[in-house]
Order: sequence, then C-alpha cells, then structure tokens
Amino acid sequence: MTKAKTKTEKKVRVKEKNVFKKNWEFLLMVLPGTLFVLVFSYIPMFGILIAFKSIDYSKGILMSPWVGLQNFKFLFDNPDAWVIIRNTVGYNLIFLVLGTICPVAVAIMMSRMTNKRTVKVYQTMMMLPHFISWVVVSYIVYAFLSYSYGLLNTSLLPALGMEPIDWYTHKQYWPFILVFLSTWKGLGYGAVVYIAAIAGIDTSLYEAAAIDGATKWQQTRYILIPELMSVIVIMLILKIGGMFSADFGLFYNIPMEHGELFPVTNVISTFVYRALRVNGDVGMSSAAGFLQSVVGFVLIMLSNGIVRAIDEEKSLF
Repeated sequence: MTKAKTKTEKKVRVKEKNVFKKNWEFLLMVLPGTLFVLVFSYIPMFGILIAFKSIDYSKGILMSPWVGLQNFKFLFDNPDAWVIIRNTVGYNLIFLVLGTICPVAVAIMMSRMTNKRTVKVYQTMMMLPHFISWVVVSYIVYAFLSYSYGLLNTSLLPALGMEPIDWYTHKQYWPFILVFLSTWKGLGYGAVVYIAAIAGIDTSLYEAAAIDGATKWQQTRYILIPELMSVIVIMLILKIGGMFSADFGLFYNIPMEHGELFPVTNVISTFVYRALRVNGDVGMSSAAGFLQSVVGFVLIMLSNGIVRAIDEEKSLF
C-alpha cells in the first residue's frame, strides 16, 4: 500500500510539473494581477489592527494599546447615527434598482439598432461621464444650480415664470439630484457590460423565434432577458456587497460641504472623513472601514447563498 501511494504521489507531482510547463505563458500573464492583489489587497489587511487600538504614533501600530471595540462605539453613539445609516442604505437601494434597470434597458435598445456607427456614437457619449471626476461634476452642477449665476436661476426658471431657488439650502431637492447624477454617471459603463453579454447570445435563437412569428418585444421578453439574467444576478450580488458603503466623491463633492444638506447627503464615508479631519482619530476611521467590509462580505455571502439555493447556475460562486 505504501509503495502504491508513493507511486501515485510521484505521478501527481509529475502531472503538476507538466501542467506548469504547458501553461507557463498563461501563468506569467496572471502574475502581474496576482502581485497587484497581493500588494494592495492582502498586505494592507495588517492595518485591521488599527481598528482595535488607540494609536500612539511614538509607539507604532504594534505597540499601541488595545482598546477592544471602543473605536466602534463612536459611530453608533453619535446622535446622527440613524440618519447616516438610513442615508447610506437608502441611497444604495435606489442605486441598486436604477443602476440595474437603466443600463439593461439601454443595452437592449442599442442591441436593436441596425446602424452600427450610430451605436458607437451613442455608446461613446454615454461612457464619457464615467471618466469625469466627481470634482469636475460638482462644478458643472454648481454652474446650473448657483443661486446668483446658475443657468437654472438666471435663464430657465425666469422663462417659466418661477422665482430663483437657493438649491444649496433646500434639502428636499437633493435626493433626486444625487440619484440622477449617480445614474447618469454609471449608465454608460453598466450598459457596456450588458451589451457585451447580449453580443454572446446565439443569434439562431432570434431567427427561430422570428420564424415562429415572435415579435421584437416577444424575442426580448422570452429570449434576451432570460439569457441576460445570469449576468444581471451576478452584478446585483456585487452591488449588494456595497450596501453599507457609499460613493464618497458623489456625497462629498456634489453638495459642496453645505451644512443645511447634511440630513440628506451625509453617509458613513463622509461622516468618517469629517470626523477624522476634526478629531484625527485614525482608529475610529479604521473601525468604520472594517465594519463596512465585514457587512459587505456578509451581504455578498447571504445574497449568493440565496441565489444558489434558487438556481445554482446563476450564483457567483
């Protein structure tokens, strides 16, 4: 038995070496990405210790005293904690719905266009906002919403017989503004993902449906959308993992630090940044980041588990 096991182990080792020799080019291609993830994702995990310590810069991270869960209390002891968490989760739920429906709808419409040059023009135009910094977008928004010089207050509203509005002091408008900007900026990139998925659908399915008398709408409903469902579910699972996080650039730069808007624009990321800027408490900010990561991991595992229980083929892993 021992000799047989030894022979088997040797055969396995030989096979492993052969696999490495045959695929060394592909493994070499993967190496930069592996090193990137190792350096920027795994090695920084050492910083998790900061979330459980009171950092003394003279002693360093390892020698600083442990404080347990004390840093986590800062977030929940704050009187605005409920508002901050409500804003974070509420906005992400809206972004989740619109960030799925709108790109899918745009991708389907583009897939039905016959003029490829027109499709490329539209696709390029929609991709441009994705590459514009939120800082730049904030000044574009200000050019529209400024009370004294904004295009809306100086041109559009007077033409409609309406009085100018001080947009940066009226919080009721900002949930709609932020949702619109987030959807506008992410529409093109999201649509490209679904356009690529649509391109991979077997065209013979449409041809067979057309022969059977199916209309374009019926082909979309019974062929295209079901074929897209796997990609849609995977994208949803990934977005659900970010439910406890928020786009810092959107919520910090667009409102331009106007305190009147904090009740509807303050999220966990902006709250932690402002607290860190005022208090300089690195442990508190690390605790908030660690909490966001843990919640995101749990949400991904739960959502993927639910999807796998319903349809294993559509799960992420």
